[in-house]
Amino acid sequence: MSGSSRRRRVIRTVIGLAAVLVLTVAGAGAWFYHRLDTNISTFDAGGVATERPPAPVPTAPGASVPVNVLLLGSDTRNDGNSDLGGGDEGVGHSDTAILLHVYADRKHAVGVSIPRDTLVTVPSCRLPSGDWTKPRTNQMFNEAFTVGESPKGNPACTQNTVEALTGLRIDHTIVVDFKGVAAMTDAINGVEVCVPNDVNSHNIKLRKGLQKIAGQPAVDYLRARYGFGDNSDIGRMKRQQAFLSSMIRKIQSQGFSLPTLLPLADAATRSLTVDEGLGTAMKLVDFAQSLQQIKLSDITFVTTPWRFSVVQKGRVDLVHPDVDTLWRLLREDRTLDGQSTGLVPDADTAGPTPAATDGAATPAPAATPLSPEQLATTITVVNGVGTDGLAGAGSAAIRAQGFTNVSLGATTGGRLRTEIAYDPPFKAAADQLAALFPGARTTVEPGSEGVTVTLGRDYRPAPATATAPTSRPVPGGKSAVGDAVGVAAAPTGAPSGAPTGPPAATGPLPSSVPSAIAENSRSADSDPCANLTFG
Repeated sequence: MSGSSRRRRVIRTVIGLAAVLVLTVAGAGAWFYHRLDTNISTFDAGGVATERPPAPVPTAPGASVPVNVLLLGSDTRNDGNSDLGGGDEGVGHSDTAILLHVYADRKHAVGVSIPRDTLVTVPSCRLPSGDWTKPRTNQMFNEAFTVGESPKGNPACTQNTVEALTGLRIDHTIVVDFKGVAAMTDAINGVEVCVPNDVNSHNIKLRKGLQKIAGQPAVDYLRARYGFGDNSDIGRMKRQQAFLSSMIRKIQSQGFSLPTLLPLADAATRSLTVDEGLGTAMKLVDFAQSLQQIKLSDITFVTTPWRFSVVQKGRVDLVHPDVDTLWRLLREDRTLDGQSTGLVPDADTAGPTPAATDGAATPAPAATPLSPEQLATTITVVNGVGTDGLAGAGSAAIRAQGFTNVSLGATTGGRLRTEIAYDPPFKAAADQLAALFPGARTTVEPGSEGVTVTLGRDYRPAPATATAPTSRPVPGGKSAVGDAVGVAAAPTGAPSGAPTGPPAATGPLPSSVPSAIAENSRSADSDPCANLTFG
């Protein structure tokens, strides 16, 4: 195989995948695949929510669909990581979170950085005991990883949180720790980065300028907050995006000899904790081979549109409707300027109606408009049948009517008829819901402080389409602050909903990259010294 052929097979993507992808061009034997298999750690899929956004539907038999990969950088000090990160051993946080959306055309990718300080709803997550927590509102995003206080974190809980936040189904989740970063950068003889100014703070020393780093300095570069700009995580994410771009560029430019490739592949797999869908070397290779046409110039990094929180000092709020537009573009597999890549016809650029978008039931008849306070009524949707996705479809139908505080309750079973139970002060909301679910029985439940919709076998949601996620919750609405951590056993499946925020973006799609997205973006082939700080 010629050098140019090998270069065409190099994948341009994030740290957790890069080394494994290079292995695919080397033709390594089965003996080495087996060695890599023994390196890889997986997390239990039993912690993944049961109510999830649906998988995208191919436009034709055999056609590709988008793939969403959640990359998490763990700051755990366990298992020898304290030697690199300092501090005491204990439960780590996911201080780096990048959602990589690989388009169906396999020629473009977008990596979305989610600030660790973002206030979100952490949905119901499974504990090591097998019980499930109650949803918690206004939590820092990186706290999802700590639910259950496992030494290895809770990747499934973070995945559940991202799915609830975005309405995107996460296909794969990958966790990398400090040792993994150090080992992989050592294996490729360093990565070129740009340090915007000298830093000597919090046991991290970095010198200004363009330089090659590996091992401990690479970990320090990715960790450092203090001494740059306003010391915030926002600036650190800019440097992390630049680092990943440079690492990909380095792998392309380096030789493809076995002495180079095998240590890199070995270092990568030793550092990874992945979902069971990527739990063998062959699965990683298969995924890698599907991405080999993506060019560095066709990867864009984006930080979610954000602002500093007015509710909790030092925290971050997502900006609506800008972030809703971002999630919608990715759900519909559109580029950031709204162009279709084939999954959704361009004729749909005017945007589907809310009912069509969410796979909802027949829209409710015209009714007296509700006030914003009435639309903020606490509504709990319960799957009373056990059919996968039923509660997600029902909650989507409700949100399409403008309700902003919808959550999913624990799945039950055996319900024949849909029931709407309400506290008398919320009768107006209940009446509108009754119109949305024709034939539903309504009952008064004093003291419930809201409305509960229990879906029965009589509920028939419209079929979901490629443009229509069955469940698209977006947390962060007007929920009460400081819900206590509680535990709820799951009767017939994991309670997996979470209070949701404003309805997902609808209406016309952008014809160019929206300014709120563009100002938070960088191309992977950008100048490594550009846009590295904030404040």
